[in-house]
Amino acid sequence: MVSALLRFFRKMWWFLANLPMERKLIVVFVFLISIPITYVSYMSSRSMFHSVLESTTESAGQMTSNASDTMDRYVADLKRYTSLPLYNTDVQFYLAEPSTDWEKNTAMSMFLSYLKHTKNEILAVYMADQHDTIFYDRAAGINEIFPAERLDSWKQLSEAGGTSAVVQGRHSIRVNSSEHREVFSVLRTIKSVSTLNNIGILVFDIDINLFKGIVEPVNAVTQGSTMVVDDQGKLIYAGAGIEGGAKEEQAHTRQLLLAQAKLAQGHFQIKLDGQSYLAVYTVSKQTGWTTMVTIPLSRILSPVEKNRNTLILTTLAIIAFALFVATIISYALTKPLKSMVRLMKQVQHGNLEVWLHPKYNDEIGMLGSHFNRMIVRVKDLLQEVSITEKRKQKADMRALQNQINPHFIYNTLESIRMLAEGSDDPRVAELTYLLGLQMRYGLVRSEERVTIRHELDHVQNYLDLLQIRFPDKFRLRIDVPETLLSLPVIKLVLQPIAENAVFHGLERKEGPGTLSISGREENGKAVFCVEDDGVGMDEDTLRALNHSLSSGADGEMFGIGLRNVNERLRLYYGPSFGLSVESEPGRGTRVTLRMDNLSARLHEG
Repeated sequence: MVSALLRFFRKMWWFLANLPMERKLIVVFVFLISIPITYVSYMSSRSMFHSVLESTTESAGQMTSNASDTMDRYVADLKRYTSLPLYNTDVQFYLAEPSTDWEKNTAMSMFLSYLKHTKNEILAVYMADQHDTIFYDRAAGINEIFPAERLDSWKQLSEAGGTSAVVQGRHSIRVNSSEHREVFSVLRTIKSVSTLNNIGILVFDIDINLFKGIVEPVNAVTQGSTMVVDDQGKLIYAGAGIEGGAKEEQAHTRQLLLAQAKLAQGHFQIKLDGQSYLAVYTVSKQTGWTTMVTIPLSRILSPVEKNRNTLILTTLAIIAFALFVATIISYALTKPLKSMVRLMKQVQHGNLEVWLHPKYNDEIGMLGSHFNRMIVRVKDLLQEVSITEKRKQKADMRALQNQINPHFIYNTLESIRMLAEGSDDPRVAELTYLLGLQMRYGLVRSEERVTIRHELDHVQNYLDLLQIRFPDKFRLRIDVPETLLSLPVIKLVLQPIAENAVFHGLERKEGPGTLSISGREENGKAVFCVEDDGVGMDEDTLRALNHSLSSGADGEMFGIGLRNVNERLRLYYGPSFGLSVESEPGRGTRVTLRMDNLSARLHEG
C-alpha cells in the first residue's frame, strides 16, 4: 500500500515537473493556494484561540505576580517594623522592668501608637513584656479587645520562629465583646540587646480586607476570580466565583486547584462543575502564599466564536477572486522568463552582447538585473585575465632583464675582490665578497622557488654587508619556527623588504636600530612580519602605500621594492595574498607577508 502511494506521488511529481512554466503556475495557484485558503478558517480560528489564550495567560500571570509582589512588600514592611523595639532603649528597658507605672504605660502607648499608624490596615498592635503584661493600641471602632486569650498561641509561634518574624495566616479575633474580625498577624520575639534574652513579643493584626484592594483589580482586568492561600493550604482571601458555595465545596475546589500548582509560577486548565477554567498562579518566595486567578474559558473565547463565521465567508470570497487573478498573473510572470531563456541561449553560443530590459522591480526583475550584471562580470573577468597575463609577461620580462646587469656586475666584483686581497685590504675584500654573495643569490639560484632558510640567509648577508658601511648601526633579530624554515617560497621576497626598512626607516633614525623578522602559521597560511623601529611614516603616506599595494596600481611614488615583491606574490599565489603595511611616525614600520601554507605546493613541485 505504501509503495503504491509512493509510485503515484512520484508519477504526479514528474507530470508536474515536465509541464510548461505557465501551466505550473496555474496548478500552483489552484492546489497550493485555493485548497489551503479553504482551510484557513480553521487554522485562523485555532491561531486566534491560542493567541487570545496566551495573551490572557500572560496578562493574568503578570497581574498575579504584581499582586503577590505587593503582598510581599507589605509583609516585608511589617517584618521590619517588628524589629524596631531592638533600637528603642526605653522599650528595651520597660520590657524587662517587672513593675508597671505611669511612665511605662506612657512610653509603651506612644511606641505602639507610632507602630499602629505606620499602616492604615493595622487593626491592632500588641506588645507583651517579659512578665506577660500586654500593652496594645487598636483601630477606631474597636472599643474592647482580648489579647490575653491569644498570649499562649503567640508564645508558641514566636518560639517556633526563633529570632525571625512569623506570619500567622487568616484567623478570627474577638473584639467588642461578641464581634469578630478576620485578620492575619505578623509577630516576632523581642530580645534584649545587652543580654540577648527574650524580653517580650510584638504582634501586628492586619485587617483581611487589605487583600480586597489588591485582588479586585486583578479580577476586573482578567474577568476571573482571585484567591490567596497560605503555605498550609488555608484560604486567606477569595473573591466571588468558583469559591462560592458551602465551605466543604470551597475546600474541595481549593484542593483541586492547589494540587496542580507545583511550580513557583505557572498556569493550567481545569474543569470544575462541568465548566472549563484557566488557572494562573504565583507562589511567593517570601511568605509561601499562593495567589491564583481562575478565569472561565467561555469568557476568553467568546470573541473568537463571533469572528469565526465572518472569517469563513471572507475566505470563500478571497478564493474566488484569487482563482480569477491566477490565470492572468501566470501569463504575465512567464513572459519575461521566456525572454531570459532566449538570451541565455545566445550567451551559450558565445554572444555576450545581449541585454535584458526588466520592466518591474519584482523577483523576476531582480533576476534579470542579476543576469545583466553576470554578463558584465563575465566581460570584466575576461578582461582581467587578459590584463593579468600581460602583467605576468611584463614581470617575467623585467626579471630576465634584471639578470643581465647583475651578471656583469658580479664578474666585475670578483675582479675587484681579487685586487683588494692582493693589496692587503681586507675590508674592501669582505665588502666585495658579501656583495658578490648577494649577486650570486640572484644568478646561481635561478630556479623560481627557494626555501625560507635561504631567504633569511640572504637577508643576513645583506645586513652583514651594511655593517661594514655602517658599523653598529643595525641589529637583526630572526624569530621563525623551525617548521617554517623548509617551506618553499618564490625568490627575493624578504630582502627587498629588509632593504626598504633600512634605507627608509633605520638609516634616518638617530642611533642604532633593530630589524626583526618573525614567522607564524595562521589559519593554514604562512605569515611573516618584517618590522623596524625606525622613523615610520605619517597616516596619509601609509594609506596611499596600502592602497597602492592592495590595488596593484602602477606608479613610482613608493619605488619598486615593495611594489615588485607584492606584485610577484599576487601573481604567484593569487590576489588575496601579498603585503600589508602598518606604521606610526617615530615608532617604526611593520610589513606583513601573507602566503599559502606552502607544504602543499612542495608536494606539487
